[in-house]
Amino acid sequence: MDFSHIPVLHEQVIEHLQIRPGGIYVDGTVGGGGHSSEILRRLEDGLLVGIDQDDAALAAAEKRLSAISDRFVLAKGNFVHMDAILDENGIDRVDGILLDIGVSSHQFDTPERGFSYRFDGPLDMRMDGDGDIRAYDIVNRYSADEITDILLRYGEERWAKRIAEFIVSERNIQPIDTTFRLVEIIKKAIPAKVRRDGGHPAKKSFQALRIAVNRELEVLEEAIPMMVDRLKPKGRLAIITFHSLEDRIVKNTFKYLHQDCICPPRQPICTCNKKREIRIVTRKPVVADDAELATNNRAHSAKLRVAEKL
Repeated sequence: MDFSHIPVLHEQVIEHLQIRPGGIYVDGTVGGGGHSSEILRRLEDGLLVGIDQDDAALAAAEKRLSAISDRFVLAKGNFVHMDAILDENGIDRVDGILLDIGVSSHQFDTPERGFSYRFDGPLDMRMDGDGDIRAYDIVNRYSADEITDILLRYGEERWAKRIAEFIVSERNIQPIDTTFRLVEIIKKAIPAKVRRDGGHPAKKSFQALRIAVNRELEVLEEAIPMMVDRLKPKGRLAIITFHSLEDRIVKNTFKYLHQDCICPPRQPICTCNKKREIRIVTRKPVVADDAELATNNRAHSAKLRVAEKL
């Protein structure tokens, strides 16, 4: 299957990154090279660093970017390891960083990756195929309480406890090894009236398992301060998120990095020594316009937030 992925908020990303022809830019989730290809076109003597933990994405990006220019390097890894990747390439500070968080269309549409409840495939969900934990391991080995916690925390699933109980009961009969078998169990756990009134009953559970498998929220929270530190003055960090949990982390982390002092209000002298690190460029998240929504369904939930290094 070809790696196909329509980049969301494409024009807005390019506009907010304010690309300099001689600058160094990092796409921490390069995917098939959708956003990166436009960044690369605008570089004359600069450099693009593309990072992704998906081998298929890197292969697709290599092919796409090579047709434009040779002023890029690609590295396999999670964006949380950007520090090490930049060091390995002899790069100190960069002019801009982009993250497009979430699962690509290619990953969703490849049944053997196990991301989607729409296709039958193995319960995997690893963005990095070499990762240690699969969705299969969580579903078949974690306790009911641990599964409940994952479904509540990462999926905000109202029926988390009941779904976890049904999972444990069913796996005692036979291991749960495919996406469709898990979907059937979730459907059994959620009352029929609720299933009829809402969207797909497995949507929140699959989201929660994917986030847990890939440690998506922990990695994002850990990575933002590090990425800001690697920016040059006036360098920009642009992050696209696709659900409220991610967006909340970006919003709150930007807010913290924008603060000049975090001492208690009544304390007469600052002892925290915290200094403001960024200017928040987008006070409200940038969302897709009607034209993009009409052509790219994935854009409906996309939110772009941008910060500039002081």
